[in-house]
Amino acid sequence: MADGTTGRPSGRYGQDDHGERSQSPPGREREPEPEPESQAGQVPVSVPVSAAGEAPVEAPVSGEPPGASATRRGLLAASAALGLGALTGCGTSARARPDDAKPGGAPGSGKGGGGKGGGKESRSPSPRRTRVKKRPQLPRGGRELFPKYRLVGYCGLPGAPALGRLGSGDPGKRVDEMEKTARKYAEGREPLPVLELLATVANPTPGPDGTYRTRTPGKTIRRFHELAKERDALLLLNIQPGRAAALDEVKALSDWLEHPHIGVALDPEWDMGPGEVPGQTFGRTSGDELNGVAEYLSKLVGEHDLPHKPLVFHQVAASVVSDEKALRPADGVSLIKSADGIGSPGLKRGTWGRLVDDLPDGLHTGFKLFYEEDTEGTRLMKPSEVLKLRPEPEYVMYE
Repeated sequence: MADGTTGRPSGRYGQDDHGERSQSPPGREREPEPEPESQAGQVPVSVPVSAAGEAPVEAPVSGEPPGASATRRGLLAASAALGLGALTGCGTSARARPDDAKPGGAPGSGKGGGGKGGGKESRSPSPRRTRVKKRPQLPRGGRELFPKYRLVGYCGLPGAPALGRLGSGDPGKRVDEMEKTARKYAEGREPLPVLELLATVANPTPGPDGTYRTRTPGKTIRRFHELAKERDALLLLNIQPGRAAALDEVKALSDWLEHPHIGVALDPEWDMGPGEVPGQTFGRTSGDELNGVAEYLSKLVGEHDLPHKPLVFHQVAASVVSDEKALRPADGVSLIKSADGIGSPGLKRGTWGRLVDDLPDGLHTGFKLFYEEDTEGTRLMKPSEVLKLRPEPEYVMYE
């Protein structure tokens, strides 16, 4: 996916700077990795029934065509299946939203004391006390994300370490790590941790409805929703639509998106067209499609008086998003373009320069770092180096 949480598609990688088809993603100029021994044969694993009621599907461990490099993104099918299997046992009971405090009753008029003549005292009416409903706020206060905050987070799926940092270990400890890392990125802003949870996962097989995607169980989303509320963090629901429409997948999450600290991250790398299969080719989106999602979120923000809602789209190559100039600002929505590229600091800076050149007005920027892939033969970029990028990234995500 474009946020780096699943196996990189093989085959067509779009065009290079000279308009020719490249054999590897832009900014990912690596020698082919050796085939792991575990991929010598294809071991089928099953995806359990999803929250959308999909039947199990079989997915081979080796999702790469012959000769393709065995990257973690190439393990999309098996990793997603194993991760979703582990998810079915995760979750806690949902806490209801606090009810609005009910206004107190007006003081009643009592009977007068035994004054002369024993008549009733005349009292002036007491003013009725009312409580003003507090408008929903962002996790750490306020109603606008930028320029107050810098977002720093992890992505992934619990029980599936190959899909991202958020998928390994105790999620609470991952938030503790985020807090420490986020402070290194403050630079005059307030750090705001982000949990980017895969809510829709692309599959290499169609499933009963032919959408090539599986939805994460609601109880897993609830678990991370509770954690985000407990830690005053943002929760981003990441969508790899497969052949489903991205907007339909966003609408399926509408009950969650009515909360003030939940936003959306789209992965157009996994937005497949007719005849395309996740893991075999890059998907694509368009400025108009992104506008449709932004307008839908803007409507939710208006109807529920929500604070600004983040809408991230991860981009691994220029070809993944067409007609970017068509992007339009939407009231109450902070649109963030996250540059996704693996490699040395120099390669990543080059990818950044290509992807952020001549940005549309009002578009915020994000940057992706990989704990493992970025350090193969080189090193991870330091926060001080990331903050020297121009424009300065406002969302930094680690996988």
